[in-house]
Amino acid sequence: MPNYRRARNAGATYFFTVVTARRRALLATADAVATLRRSVVEVRRQLPFTIDAWVVLPEHMHAIWTLPADDADFSTRWGRIKAGFSRHAGIAHVSVPGRDGGLWQPRFWEHRIRDASDLAAHMDYLHYNPVKHGHVARVVDWPYSSFHRCVRDGVYAPDWGVEEPRLPPTA
Repeated sequence: MPNYRRARNAGATYFFTVVTARRRALLATADAVATLRRSVVEVRRQLPFTIDAWVVLPEHMHAIWTLPADDADFSTRWGRIKAGFSRHAGIAHVSVPGRDGGLWQPRFWEHRIRDASDLAAHMDYLHYNPVKHGHVARVVDWPYSSFHRCVRDGVYAPDWGVEEPRLPPTA
């Protein structure tokens, strides 16, 4: 098995992509998203982190987190979130010993955010993703996104994303 090297910086901000196994649309319902949220709440109680942004699409999700100043362990958090979802989802699946029931791809992709410009580009990428994948015509129309919180906080205008934003080259 390959030895993956991950950037591990305590207190850093990271962009993540997490994908379902075989890109199955496991996150396509309000109930599934609610189950995912419950799993995230449980994990944050045990291992706190800040959610800077998040979007959930039917077969994958993107998130931006900031870890506590003395903590660099995002892998345990993702493992527990995925396992919690799998445990509570009630979705028929083939069990894989020692795994989360085969509902998720075994790994995830992460990128350490370098600076404010990098954060802004990844926030734009994350929030524009439902439009990019053809789920909605306007960013504001996708319900499973932190975009709505960002509008309330004044980060984005409600009509942001009508034009495709400049996206990060590696995303």
